[in-house]
This record gives sequence, structure tokens and C-alpha cells, in this order.
Amino acid sequence: MKKILLSAFALSAVMTLAQQYGGMWIPTEVNEKEMKELGMKISAKDIFDPNKASIKDAVVQFDGGCTAEIISPKGLLLTNHHCGYDNIQSHSTVDNDLLTNGFWAKDMNGELPNPGVTVDFITDIKEVTGQILSGTQGLSGKELDAKIKQNTDAYITSQKPESYQKISVKPMYYGNKYYAYVIETYKDIRLVGAPPSAIGKYGSDTDNWVWPRHTGDFSMFRIYADKNNKPAEYSKDNIPYTPKHFLPISIKDKKEDDFTFVFGFPGRTTEYLPAVAVEKIMTEIDPAMISVRDVTLKTLDEKMRVDNATRIKYASKYARISNAWKKWQGEIEGLKKSNAVGKKQQYEQMLIAKNPAIKTTVDNLNRLYQEQAPYALNRAYYSELPRNSETLALASLFGSYVEAVENGTSSQKSLDNLKSRLSEIYKDYESGLDAKVTAKVLALYANKTPQQFLPSGFDNYKDAGQNTVTVENWAKNSVITGGGTVNGATVYSDINKVFADQNTLVKALKNDPLIQLYANLKNTYVKTTQDKVTAYQTEIDALQKTFMAQQMETDKERKFFPDANSTLRVTYGKVKGSNPRDAVTYGYQTHLAGVIEKYIPGDYEFNVPQKLISLYNTKDYGVYKDKSGDVPVNFTATNHTTGGNSGSPALDAYGNLIGLNFDRQWEGTMSDINYDPKLCRNIMVDTKYILFVIDKYADAKWLLNEMKIIK
Repeated sequence: MKKILLSAFALSAVMTLAQQYGGMWIPTEVNEKEMKELGMKISAKDIFDPNKASIKDAVVQFDGGCTAEIISPKGLLLTNHHCGYDNIQSHSTVDNDLLTNGFWAKDMNGELPNPGVTVDFITDIKEVTGQILSGTQGLSGKELDAKIKQNTDAYITSQKPESYQKISVKPMYYGNKYYAYVIETYKDIRLVGAPPSAIGKYGSDTDNWVWPRHTGDFSMFRIYADKNNKPAEYSKDNIPYTPKHFLPISIKDKKEDDFTFVFGFPGRTTEYLPAVAVEKIMTEIDPAMISVRDVTLKTLDEKMRVDNATRIKYASKYARISNAWKKWQGEIEGLKKSNAVGKKQQYEQMLIAKNPAIKTTVDNLNRLYQEQAPYALNRAYYSELPRNSETLALASLFGSYVEAVENGTSSQKSLDNLKSRLSEIYKDYESGLDAKVTAKVLALYANKTPQQFLPSGFDNYKDAGQNTVTVENWAKNSVITGGGTVNGATVYSDINKVFADQNTLVKALKNDPLIQLYANLKNTYVKTTQDKVTAYQTEIDALQKTFMAQQMETDKERKFFPDANSTLRVTYGKVKGSNPRDAVTYGYQTHLAGVIEKYIPGDYEFNVPQKLISLYNTKDYGVYKDKSGDVPVNFTATNHTTGGNSGSPALDAYGNLIGLNFDRQWEGTMSDINYDPKLCRNIMVDTKYILFVIDKYADAKWLLNEMKIIK
């Protein structure tokens, strides 16, 4: 018995030590030894090999933000429902609501095109630090930036990619290293299938970032190519893309401590910040941004709950605003619970003991962050205004247009881009509802911001009720809200006609009180804050580069990985439950029974389609049940993920698809700043549930016939 206990303890200790700092590894530099110690059965070359087919050829960046993977020899793509949400919404109307009803093409002829959507393959990665930093010794500031840009441009020019490829050079470790990526972009991406939101978004905002979870967060697309299998613009003559590699799908049962790895495009992390930076995020920056979104979400929710058309129009916007709002709250709690600031302070003292020169770096970082703090806090509040108020976002866009016209920098390209951006906003914009949002965020800004950062007379905006009357009155005659006409048209009726006579439009815009309001806010921000916060940040960034180099040089026992920056990465861990609070223990797997337990008939978050209920009642599970006799829905593991990993494949020890990454556990969302293996869990849709929905719910067996399913 003692031997067994010792063995289990040793295994746990190895895992905890191995994942002490998490890891988002460049796929050409994965920690293969450690991965194999944790259970991986394939080689690093099987994951990424620029010279032959490997798993990397089945993993793409989806539409510039999420990740997706190829799961058939006919270019079938799997990603999250929330990653495909805008595209599903764009094909939806009140009469044909694909968000509510779901969508399943009956064959390839029924697949729906999505103009502008792209997927990117990474075909090669090379470290090019020597080339990029050549001749930069002794340079700093703008001179250093200019030399790095010159070297980067020279490197890219020296390469000879194919016509359908591009080269991108990315800094790593705060500019201490550089890597070049060869990218191939495919542009004809068609919607194949999506479950109804009652499955794909089950739990909606209540369950977002939360475990236990019961969400079928997946959607399906297909890559199309020209007759030579190369990238091409959309054409009815294009054919399904033939991949170099696609992922077999495993529906074998999972066990706790099974090895798993996630392959995708994590967006941004800051794992190597000094303690003072983490303290500012936790106590000042995150709370400020949360407070602005509090009032926005409450205002939108009141209308969305009683008006179905508003619910459809604002669904994507609400989800986008609430996503970060809830994440920041979990981040604060996790940073406190894991004692992130204290641990970083201890780590800094350990580094200083080994290398006294680091004390000067840390002291200067402490000073700079303290001096920057009031300006950074104002930036946090100010930047949230146009992110929450579309009226202020419109005022910003139109105001920038007026400036461009008056200083002679306007061009047809910039005008076309502006019209496209405006059309996106107006498509789902309600002036009256947004006036209420605008009124409330203006009141919050007026009440929370020190006088030194406010425009003269802005005390008049401290009352949200009075602001509502003011903004609604302005909106009735405003060109930007669609209440007023210019050149005989409104922005809703004919946006091209609105821009037909530039001089008339500019005159109207300059007299618009909403544009004048935002211009006043912007000018004050630029005058009081922008240069200050930027100047401090420039100094901080230079010191952070030094601090990063010092950490790598001093801490010889630690294996370092670069912070995420939307480049292709590998992270690995084990299938694992968690113990986030005293006397609270979470298992690693949820099941269909849990979906039914949460069911609230007619509720916008926890409604369940009748067919899914019938499948549960009849236990018509087929091969998709596990040893419990139920269908597994979601599971958790210790993979270190972040935004951008949405839609990433979760793979087993042999490189088979076992899940689809879509979220993190709320108690561990601070993993962007401080990974803690005790708290940090990524959440995945089980492949059994995905295939169960496709097969039993959607009756889309023609899609299953494309796949290689491992039973």
C-alpha cells in the first residue's frame, strides 16, 4: 500500500513540476522529452515538420482570430460555434433564424459562402534573430525600431515565397528573439453545419468561463480551392481542398491523467511581467474596465430579454462585450487566490540574489509603473467608451473622416474601408437602445475620472438620466445615428449617397453635437494622457526586454517559452479535475444528463431542443456513450490556453482528435498572467458529443462518412 501511495505522489509531483509555469511552445521547439514523460507516444516531428505532412498541416488560424482543424480528406473544418457565430448570424433572419434553429447542409451544394473569411496555414518556421538584430547593438528607441524594421523588410524581400504565400516576422521574448513564418491563406470558406444556439451556446453568459460546463460549442466549415488545390477567391467552380494531413477522431473513453496537447494560435499572454504590473492589473485596470461593461450589459440585457429582433441583432455584440467582462472578474479572483503578486515578488528576490544587477531593473520598473498608474487608469476608462457605445464609436469614425478630409490624407481606399466598417455597425444598430448605453457610460466616466482628465464642463454628464434625454435628442437629427439626412439620404437608406458630396457631409458632421462631444473627450485625452502613458510604456517596454533577458540568463533551471502573440503554439498537460476552493471538487467530465439537469424551458440560456430531450429520454446514444452509459459533453485538462485557442484541437498521445478547446475554468483565467497548475484548466467539447450531435441530432451522417473515426 505504501508503495502505491508513493508512486501516485511521485506521479503528481512530476506533473506539477513539469507544468509549474505552463507553456505555449513554438512547435519547432517543443519540450519533447517532457511531453513523452507525461505520456506522448508520437515525436515532435509528427507535430511539426516543414518538409513533410505533419499535424501542423491540419491546423489553421480561422478568420484571423480563432483556430480550426481539418477533420476529413475533403477539407472539412471544425471550430467553435462562437468562432463561427458572426457567419451563422450573417445568414440568419427573423424568418430563417439559423442561430436558433441551427444549420446543416444536406450536401456540398448546400454549403454557404462567407465573403471575407480566411484560414491561414503555417508551412514553415525559422528563427531569424541574427538577421533581424544585426547592427542594432547600442541602438535604442526610434533608432532601434527603425533598424529592426529595415532588417525585417530586407529579410522578407530576400525570401522567394510562392505567389499564394507570405512571410511574417514576429518578435519573441520581448524582442530578444525573432522568428519568420511562411503563411498560406485560403479565401473560400463555406459554412457546412452548426447546432442551434441551445446546444452550441448552451449556458450562454451564465456558464461562460464556468465549470461544470455542458456546451456543444462547435461549428463546421469547409475549405475550397482552385482546380490545382491552391488558394483562390470564391468561385462556384472551386472544389473542396485536399489537405496534406487531417485529424483522425477518437471516441475512446477518457481517463483522468491521460496525456493531451492543444495545437493552435493563442492570442496574447504576459507571463513574465514584474510583480508591480500584476498588482496594477488586479487592483486598478481590470476593475475599471469591468465597471464600464457592467452598465452596458445590464442595459442591453433589459431590451434583449423582451424583444426578439433586438436579441438577434445584439447577440454577437453582447457576447463580445460580456466575454472579457467575465474573464477579467475571474482573472482578479485567480490572481488573488494564487498569490500571484507575492510569488512574483519572491521570484524577483531569488533572481536578485543570483544576479544583483537585476535589482536596478526591478526598482526602475516599480518606479515607472507607479508613475504611469494614473494615466494608465484613465486610458482604461477612456478606451472602454467606444468599445461599449456604438454611438461614440461612430462619432470616432466620422470624426477621423473629417480630419482626413481637412488635412488631405483621405483616399478612396480609406473611404471604402470606412463605408465597410460603418455598414457592419449599422446592420445591427439601434439608435434608441445605444443612446441609453451611451448615456450611462458617459455618466460613469464623468463620476470615476479625476477632474484633471476631464473636458471643461464635463460635470454636466454625471447624471445618466439627463444624459439619456440629451443623447436621444441629439440622435433624432444626427447623421451618424441615422436620424438626420445629408445629400438627401440617411446612412440607413443610401450610405453611398451620404458620401456623394464630401463638402456638404463634412459641414454637417462638424456641426453634429455627438461628434463634437467625442472630439472633446478625445482631445482632452490626447492632451492629458496619451503622450504620458505612451512615454512611460516605451520606457517600460525597453526595461521589460532587459528583464526578460536577465531572467533567461539567470534562471538556468527554468525552461522558458515566449508569450503568446497569435502565432502557432503547442501546449500540453493531462486530463484533470480540480479543487478550486475549500471542500469544492470538480470532476473532469460532464455528461448529457447535466444538460437536462440545467434545462429551463423557454429560457434563452438553458433551453434544450425537444429532439435532444427525446434522445436523452430514449437513451439513443449509439457508439457515443462512455462507460457510464451517458454521452460525455465537456472535459477539462491542464493545458495552458488563452483567447485564440478557441477552436483548437485537443489531441491524445497519438495525435488523434479527442476534443475541441473552447474556454477556461473561471478560477484559472489569470493564466494569461500567472499559470497555476492547481487552478488553471482548459475546457473542451468531447468528440463523442460532437459526433453524437452530428449523427443523432442533425442526421448529417454524410459528414461522418468523410471522417476517420477511431472507436
